[in-house]
Amino acid sequence: MKYYILFGPPGAGKGTHAGAIAQKYNLKHLSTGELLRAEIAAGTELGLKAKDLISAGSLVPDEVVEGMIENAFESIKGVDGFLLDGFPRTLPQAEALDAILSKRGEKVNGVISIMIPDSLVFERIAGRAKIEGRADDASPEVIAHRIQTYHNQTEPLKEYYRAAGNYYEVNGYPGTIEENRNRVLALVETII
Repeated sequence: MKYYILFGPPGAGKGTHAGAIAQKYNLKHLSTGELLRAEIAAGTELGLKAKDLISAGSLVPDEVVEGMIENAFESIKGVDGFLLDGFPRTLPQAEALDAILSKRGEKVNGVISIMIPDSLVFERIAGRAKIEGRADDASPEVIAHRIQTYHNQTEPLKEYYRAAGNYYEVNGYPGTIEENRNRVLALVETII
């Protein structure tokens, strides 16, 4: 099994390009948001725990998300690997993922980091909020907070994976979605 992480700030295009990468290389795209919704819909123990926390307005703790990812690794068959999107977001999550994979005799094969500047993050999130009617992303203060959270909590993972020798960057701009996707796929081709 191969394990890849899609990395980058909000609005970089991770969700936009994940399907093409997953389809081309027979990977299962694992989005933490989709995993949470699936576990809740299935009424699993982890799903019920997550539902209670979300209903109470709390964040789902790392161990619940890690459990869902580990369950997906165990239960999903017929793929050549996994493409993680939205996990890990913090150093403790990256270490937990390494521990999960180590138990399986596996490791993260590559981190595909889609790079865009903060100004473009702001523009894309604001545009997405308008198109999708996402009030949670519409405020400039909220967008600025999301960018800052990314820099403070998630960006340090770059060095973690650089040190592991499996970190790769690609520009997610300028150009059309198709042009950006071609750049992303060209990078993936060199590491798969």
